[in-house]
Amino acid sequence: MIKDMSSHTVLRTTLFSSALVAAVVISFLPKVAEAGSQEEKEHRDSAVVFMYHRFGEDRYPSTSVRLDQFDDQLEFLEENDFNVWSIERIVKAMQDGEPIPDKTVAITVDDAYASVYEEAYPRMKERDWPMTLFVATDDVDSGRQAYMDWDQMREMQDSGLVTFANHSATHDYLVRRDPEQESKEEWEKRMREDINKAQQRLQEELGEDVNEDPRLYAYPFGEYNERLAEIITDKGYIAFGQHSGAMGSVEDPRALPRFPVNEQFGGMDDFSQRARSLPLPVKEMEPFEPVLEDNNPPRMKITLKDDNDVATGRLNCFASRQGLMELEWLDEQRNTFAVQAEEEFGRGRARYNCTAPHRDGSGRFFWFSKQWLNY
Repeated sequence: MIKDMSSHTVLRTTLFSSALVAAVVISFLPKVAEAGSQEEKEHRDSAVVFMYHRFGEDRYPSTSVRLDQFDDQLEFLEENDFNVWSIERIVKAMQDGEPIPDKTVAITVDDAYASVYEEAYPRMKERDWPMTLFVATDDVDSGRQAYMDWDQMREMQDSGLVTFANHSATHDYLVRRDPEQESKEEWEKRMREDINKAQQRLQEELGEDVNEDPRLYAYPFGEYNERLAEIITDKGYIAFGQHSGAMGSVEDPRALPRFPVNEQFGGMDDFSQRARSLPLPVKEMEPFEPVLEDNNPPRMKITLKDDNDVATGRLNCFASRQGLMELEWLDEQRNTFAVQAEEEFGRGRARYNCTAPHRDGSGRFFWFSKQWLNY
């Protein structure tokens, strides 16, 4: 959504700052109880979705995970009896009101880099685990060596373990519009064409039923505004960002959370905490619009669902590059609170992350993240 910096610089800076906030968040959390502890419920109707980009590509530490880290992560999931579902299965279960077992996770990958086929796919196939690739189709069509080709994707598809979804055609900063060069109507037309082109290419190469039930979309760079989210969901897509948090519902499908995984912050302390995290039970949150104008720094208000299990006395919220924020409770029941960073955000992406322990003392924690854009 902003186009005056190179994509690699913006992405690297954003992932570093977001991961740094996450590291601070983790330091405030209690130690994790042993996975499989008696306090855990059989079903929680939530899931954790992890997002990767590259595997073993050491030149890109901000978007790549080391192979030894990935091996450790998969081993942790296996040894601690996690349920590895496809993201499609999770979405459909939530849509249909079907129970989701506790400790259910999904593995998603953005951009279709070659290392997915070379490194991640064999490891997932060995365990008979599913994964979903969000494909930016222009990059694949370019034939560049960094990306998989359609034949490799068809091979993965034939395994029955790998599914493919829409990540735009252009992988551009979609929300960043120059009003002097493009009207709002022209921008909306360009967005629809981009979404349609990517879906068309997926179905031309991989089959007409690909990414249809359910339709999934991942925003390039995790960037969206309210209007783009409306365009996406009006077309029947469930949309995913790159902001952290467990997934608890598809009632609002405009921007669902995923935990990004990269090399610098891919250690097992972080991964294990996130794998066992729960969605903060948010009833209402405002504002939805992530693009900042005259509201920088933004004030965010959240109302929690009634009869929740959040240890609200230990709820903490953090701002990117600023740390812990003052939390203001707006009612005696401690169901509604507001937070606001002390300083304005600079250009680019920023986050508010809120976490709190579960009341049962299991060491699990609730997590909610909100992305902001300033350009």
